Amino acid sequence: MPIVPPPSRWAFPPAEEAPPIGILGAGADLEPGTVLAAYRAGIFPWPDQSGRLLWWSPDPRAIIPLSGFHASTSLRRLRRHGRYTVTRDAACADVIRGCATAHGPTWITREVFAAYVRLHEMGWAHSVEVWQQGELIGGVYGVAMGGLFAAESMFHLARDASKVALAELVEHLRARGFQLLDVQLATPHLRSLGAIEIPRAEYLGRVAEARDLRVSW
Repeated sequence: MPIVPPPSRWAFPPAEEAPPIGILGAGADLEPGTVLAAYRAGIFPWPDQSGRLLWWSPDPRAIIPLSGFHASTSLRRLRRHGRYTVTRDAACADVIRGCATAHGPTWITREVFAAYVRLHEMGWAHSVEVWQQGELIGGVYGVAMGGLFAAESMFHLARDASKVALAELVEHLRARGFQLLDVQLATPHLRSLGAIEIPRAEYLGRVAEARDLRVSW
């Protein structure tokens, strides 16, 4: 069971008060209780380019339906042939570091990195790793809360490695009984894998249903 952190010292405004672009507020901290309270309320942290900590609840919100993941023929073939090895929670800190550095500067500051490593150590943040000949070449990480998995970022150093990680994540979540895979914003890449947008009000309702389910990673 995950370690239950102290409650947040901060009170977030209701997520539905954020404008459509999603910025709900600035400041607070990245203590485990704060970050988990945010996810519970349908909010996520995302620093701006200066490193200022912002809290977001965009409308619409992007999810990948667990029954609607789009695996191309080439992706299915790649997974079937076993060129890559896939693990879970074997190198979460390294996955977060890869997400922060593999594709140039990102929103994952040193403070964000430390916060999610701590959440992993407490049993809340999890990762899927993709390896080739012992080298980490891709992965995805996020936070699990009941039947909600909030995916934060993914990276790849070899072709389709992040897609393999996401496909493995979806299969694992389905097998464990999760109900909601949040991907925050629908990029073209995520849309190609099945991401859709839903109204924020619908997303918040789904979070309320999923977050307290007795589902374990």
